[in-house]
Amino acid sequence: MPLSIHQASVPVFVTMLSNVKNWLDKAAAQQAEGTLMEARLIADMHPLPRQLQMASDTAKGAVARLAGAEAPAMPDTEASFAELKERCDKTIAFLQSVDVAALDAGADREIVLTFPSGAGMRFDGVTYLIGYVLPNFYFHVSMIYAILRAQGVQVGKPDYLAHLAPNRFSAPA
Repeated sequence: MPLSIHQASVPVFVTMLSNVKNWLDKAAAQQAEGTLMEARLIADMHPLPRQLQMASDTAKGAVARLAGAEAPAMPDTEASFAELKERCDKTIAFLQSVDVAALDAGADREIVLTFPSGAGMRFDGVTYLIGYVLPNFYFHVSMIYAILRAQGVQVGKPDYLAHLAPNRFSAPA
């Protein structure tokens, strides 16, 4: 059975945004929130809140474009972990509200992106999701993880892959 656009997008986004919420909880228990809200990996990269906003925008924008729907507007004004987690929740709620059939119909939809510079890109739905959206989404999620790690927050690969915990098993004796 082929993988559908829905299967390759919504569960992926929901899983990772849920993991990010858990990382923020761990971070809040270990470090000063104000410092982490301003943290970035290097001077010319976006700070933690902007990385989360961009991951959110990537997920909701992609699903909306592929489904032929309108993504909810979310102003980039989050100033606390609670507000960042709320943005994750709003993004997840939108993703889960999109009609699965409409989303899957986006496989052949033409997607045109126009950047502020005026340059743009044109894709079919599958290429857009696999070649552009998923790498972009994972980039921003990975930057959130890396920023937290660089600031001394004790998160590790099991936190990044926490959604796989139900599939763990003990090695044979």
